[in-house]
Amino acid sequence: MEAALKRAGRKRGITAEGDRLRDIFRGDYAHQPPLVEDALGKQTHALLVQLEAACTATDDLAKAVEEDFPQPPDAEIILSFPGLGIQLGARVLAEIGDDKTRFADARGLKAYAGASPITRASGKKSSITRRWVKNDRLNHAGYLWAFASITASPGAKAHYRRRRDGHNDWHAAAQRNLFNRMLGQLYYCLQHHTLFDEHTAFPTALAAAA
Repeated sequence: MEAALKRAGRKRGITAEGDRLRDIFRGDYAHQPPLVEDALGKQTHALLVQLEAACTATDDLAKAVEEDFPQPPDAEIILSFPGLGIQLGARVLAEIGDDKTRFADARGLKAYAGASPITRASGKKSSITRRWVKNDRLNHAGYLWAFASITASPGAKAHYRRRRDGHNDWHAAAQRNLFNRMLGQLYYCLQHHTLFDEHTAFPTALAAAA
């Protein structure tokens, strides 16, 4: 107990506090009747068996993705984008699909992913809000993608900083804007069978960063 308190940053009264906590954990009031503890133990063991099976299935699925994802023709294009590895890239491809005619243009894909905002106007008033109706799985993958690309791409980092500093966006709004831009670039590259190019994607952002 004293070692745990030291690791937590405590500096004074460690011995007395350790003794107090030890007495609490050894007290009878921390226990349930034997039958209740036995039933809870069996229930916990059953949950652990389910958790172990879920972890094994997750590991098997990740291994299968590692082996199969590089085979589709679009995999090379997706993996050329900063922040997209095999696992995250497979999630993006699974939600977008390989049908090049599924979305009429990049705006349709952005709306489907929830990356583009909605502008509502009534009279002289207008408001811009984020989309609530979207593909949640693709939207979550996009959040991770944008977060990773900030570190992997100088242009993405400069774009994110410009949204935070120049447009006073909150962190989530700046990431969503970055995801929106990256998704548009991915749509273009998939349609034209070209790989991601940093200087083509962020010419202004790179110049500003320099």
